[in-house]
Amino acid sequence: MKLEEFDYNLPKDLIAQYPVQKRENSKMLVLNRQTLCYEDKHFYDITDYFDENDFLVLNDTKVIPARLFAIKDTGAKVEIFIVRETEKDVWIALIKPSKRVKPKMILKAGEKLSVEIIEKIDDKWKIRLHYSGNIHEILSEYGNIPLPPYIERNITDEQYKKLDFERYQTVYAKHEGSVAAPTAGLHFSEDILKKLEEKGVQKAFITLNVGIGTFKPVKTDYIENHKMDSEAFEISEESANAINEAIKQGKKITAVGTTSVRTLETTMQKHGKIIPVKDSSELFIYPGYKFEVVNQIITNFHLPKSTLLMLVSAFAGKDFIFKAYNHAINEGYRFYSYGDCMLIR
Repeated sequence: MKLEEFDYNLPKDLIAQYPVQKRENSKMLVLNRQTLCYEDKHFYDITDYFDENDFLVLNDTKVIPARLFAIKDTGAKVEIFIVRETEKDVWIALIKPSKRVKPKMILKAGEKLSVEIIEKIDDKWKIRLHYSGNIHEILSEYGNIPLPPYIERNITDEQYKKLDFERYQTVYAKHEGSVAAPTAGLHFSEDILKKLEEKGVQKAFITLNVGIGTFKPVKTDYIENHKMDSEAFEISEESANAINEAIKQGKKITAVGTTSVRTLETTMQKHGKIIPVKDSSELFIYPGYKFEVVNQIITNFHLPKSTLLMLVSAFAGKDFIFKAYNHAINEGYRFYSYGDCMLIR
C-alpha cells in the first residue's frame, strides 16, 4: 500500500496544546465496525459500553522527564533528549544542535547533574549521566516531560511544567521507562476506573516502554517497507493468567492504546497464548493484519502517515477510519496526545 493513502489534512487549531480540565471530559467518537456507524460521546460515557463481559488491558508505563537543557562551558545551550538506558547511567540520546558537542565533552544540566558525551552512533549520541542521589529524583528536578514536537509552547515554564508532570501521565502509571505517554490512557480518572469495576469490568496491566519510534515518520513510498523501532515490554504472571482466563471465558478484550494492542498481538504471535514474558516488539500492524487477541480499542486520533493510523485502519478498515476522522475534524474534535479519543468496537 502507498504511504500517501494514509495522508489527511488537519487544521492546525485542532492540534490539542493542553489537556481538558478533567480527564474524562474529553470527547469520544464511538465507532461500530459491524454497522459502520459512529456516534459523538464524551469519555465519561465509556461506562455505558462496558459490563462484566468486558476485559481491559492497560499500559502502566511511566513517562520519565527525558528532556534536559544543558550548558557548555562556553555558555552555549544544548538540548538533550535521553531515549533509553543501555547500561547503568549510560544512555542513548538525541542532541540538538548536534554540531555543538563532541566526545569527552562535559555539559552541566543542573547543580547535581552533568552529562558526559561519549560517542556518536548514527544520528544519536551515547552519553553518561553523572549525578548524586536517585536518578529518578534527579530527572524530576532537572528534566522536562518530553512533549511531542506538535505541542508548541514553552515546556520549561514552571506553570506548564507542573501541569505536564501530572497530565502527560496516566493515573495508573507505575514503571518508569517511556519517553512518550500511552495517550489513550490519559482519559481515565480514578472515578471512571472505579465505575467500570463496579460494573464488573476486570482489567490487567502490561508494561510497554514507549520509545522515540513513536515520533518516527514513515518515509518509505510503500508502507510494507517500513521497519518499526524495537520497544521493550513486560507481562507479569498475574496479568497473563487474568488475560488468558478472560479469553477462555469469551470476554471482549479491550486494548487501551496501540501500545497495549502491539504487546498483546506480539505475544500471541510468538507464543500462541499470553505468557509472562520480558520481550520487545517490532510488530508493524497495517491493513491486512489479522488480530488474534484484541476485540476493541480505545485510542486517540493519530498523525497523518503514521504507523498508529495504519494500525487502527487495519482494525476498523481504512475507509471507515478516514470517514470517522473527517467527521471528527468537521465536529472540532481535538487531535493527538492531549486530544480526544475513539472507542472502536
